[in-house]
Amino acid sequence: MELQPATDADYPEIVALTNRAFRDTGPQASWNVEDIIEGERINLSLLRDDVAIPGAHLLIWRDASGEHLGHVRLDAGADGAWFLGILTVRPDRQDAGLGRTLLAACEDWVRARGGQRIAMTVIHQRETLIAWYVRRGYVVTGQTKPFPYDDTRFGRPTQAGLYFDVLEKDLGA
Repeated sequence: MELQPATDADYPEIVALTNRAFRDTGPQASWNVEDIIEGERINLSLLRDDVAIPGAHLLIWRDASGEHLGHVRLDAGADGAWFLGILTVRPDRQDAGLGRTLLAACEDWVRARGGQRIAMTVIHQRETLIAWYVRRGYVVTGQTKPFPYDDTRFGRPTQAGLYFDVLEKDLGA
């Protein structure tokens, strides 16, 4: 399975899967659900705005039959640094190693483009997700970023005190 650039035709499916993986609390809810935030994680307009940013790459991951297994956004930065966002795997296919495989494919994709490290932000209160990334070699840098309480495009927080931890991984030479 190989990461491929997403097309406009993929966007509705990417929006639906992202919201299902991050916000659905139904019977097939993902372990990754952000129950500290209500509402959509992303919508079509926001996705289009995000991928229009220079250096942004929205990549889709399909199996041999063409089934959408996951996707990710990778943004090229300065000095070989890349930013990883919305890493998403189908909730009904989680716990089968697909997240690890997708993350490794992202790292290979970035290396192939001269990237030297990947950074990301994760809501501090999402300890299980942070631990998952730490087990894959990412380091909590000690840097934090404020949570955008005034920007409801990403949903409505259900509690005060949210902020982001910055995680980073050196991809080696």
